[in-house]
Amino acid sequence: MASSAEGLVPITRAFLARYYDTCPLPPLSEDVSRLTAQLRELSDGLARESPLTSGEELLVHEVDCQPAHKIDENLWKNRENIEEILFLLEESHRPRSLQEKAIPEHVDIAATLGELEVKLRITLKTLEAFQQTNADNVFNTVMTYMPQDFRGSLIRQQRERSERNRQAEVDALVNSGGSIHDRYALLWQQQMERRRQLAQLGSASGVYKTLVKYLVGVPQVLLDFICQINDDQGPMEEQRQRYGPSLYSLTKMVLNIRLFLLLTWGRFEEKKIQMDQISLMQHAVNLYTHEFEIFIKFIRKSYDDYKETIIPPGKTHEITLTVESINSYIAWDFSLIQGTLSHDIGFHVEYVNPSGDVTLILPYRRYASDQGNFCTILAGSYKLKWDNSYSTFSKKSLRYKVDAVPPVVDTPQPIDEP
Repeated sequence: MASSAEGLVPITRAFLARYYDTCPLPPLSEDVSRLTAQLRELSDGLARESPLTSGEELLVHEVDCQPAHKIDENLWKNRENIEEILFLLEESHRPRSLQEKAIPEHVDIAATLGELEVKLRITLKTLEAFQQTNADNVFNTVMTYMPQDFRGSLIRQQRERSERNRQAEVDALVNSGGSIHDRYALLWQQQMERRRQLAQLGSASGVYKTLVKYLVGVPQVLLDFICQINDDQGPMEEQRQRYGPSLYSLTKMVLNIRLFLLLTWGRFEEKKIQMDQISLMQHAVNLYTHEFEIFIKFIRKSYDDYKETIIPPGKTHEITLTVESINSYIAWDFSLIQGTLSHDIGFHVEYVNPSGDVTLILPYRRYASDQGNFCTILAGSYKLKWDNSYSTFSKKSLRYKVDAVPPVVDTPQPIDEP
C-alpha cells in the first residue's frame, strides 16, 4: 500500500461527489409519503373537532415547516420526536379509559401500543449508538495523528472534562423539570459548540493556534475541511443533496406520527378512536422504524473507513505501507471486536530497506487495542504486523485502520506591514 497524494487532495464538493457516486442510497418505500399524508389528514380531522391547545399549535407549526437542512440536526430531531412519542405511549400518559381497559377493544389497543413502544425503543437505541460512535470516530481521526505523549493525553483529558461538563448541564436541566424539547435544544446547542471548536481548530484562530502546533502530522486538508464543517454551502452540502431528501421525509413522517397520537389522546374521551386508525398508525410506525434503521445502517457504512479481518490461530496479518518521503506520518488505530475469547493480540512495526534488512520500529507487545503514530526518518517500506501465532485455538477478529500521510507543509503566515 503506497503513500499517495490522496491524503493531500482538498475535500471539496467535487471530491465528495465522486465518493458518493459509489455509495447510492437505496430509495425509500413509496408508502412513506402515502402514510404521512394519511396521518396528516386524520390529524386535520381531529383538529376540527375541538380547538387546539397551545402545545398542539406549536407541534402543528413544526409539522408544517420544512425540516432542518443539516443531516445531523435532522437526526437529533428524529431522536427527540421518538422520545416524545415514547412519552405518549407510556401507560401512565395514555387516556384514563385506555389505562383502565374498560372494554375489550381497549385491551387490543393497549397491546398494539406496547408493540409500537418496543419497536421505537430499539430504533432510539440504534440512533443513540450511531451518534456516539460517530462522535468518537471524529475525535479518534484527529487523535490518530497526535504524538503519543503528554500532548495526546492533554487533548483527551480536555475532551473528557468538556463532556462531563456537558452531561452535568443536561442532568441539571432534567432535575429542574426541563421538558424533552428543552433537553434536546440543549443537546443540539452542545453539538454546535463541538462543531465550532472544530472550526476554530481548522482555522487555527485564537487559543487554537497553540493547539494546532501540537497536531503535527494532521493533513492540512483535514483542518481545511473541519473549518468549513458548518458552512451551508461547504463540502458537506454534497452529502445533504444526496441523502438529505430521504431523511427529511422520515423526519416529516415521525412528526406526523407524534401529531396524530397527541391529538388522539387529547380527544380520546370525546371521540372514539377507530381500529383502522390504530392500524394505520401501527403500519406507519413499523415502516418508519424499518426505513430509519436502513438509513442509519447505510450512513454508518458510508462513514466507516475501518476494515475488519479474522486472524486464525497460529497466523499473522500484516499491512505494508510504502512512503516516498521522510517526515511522513504512519498511523494506526485498532481493536479486537467484542466476542473474541482471548482479549489481546501481538503487534509490532518494522522498517524494511531496499536490501531487505529489517529494523524494528515499534517493539512487539500484546494489546486489546491501540492507537499510535510515528514520523518516518527513512523512505521505504514499513510493515505493521498483528500476531496471533501464540494462540492454539482462538481466532482474533480485528478492526483496524492504518494510514501513511505525506509530510505536512506549513503554510507561510502573512507578515503585517508596519
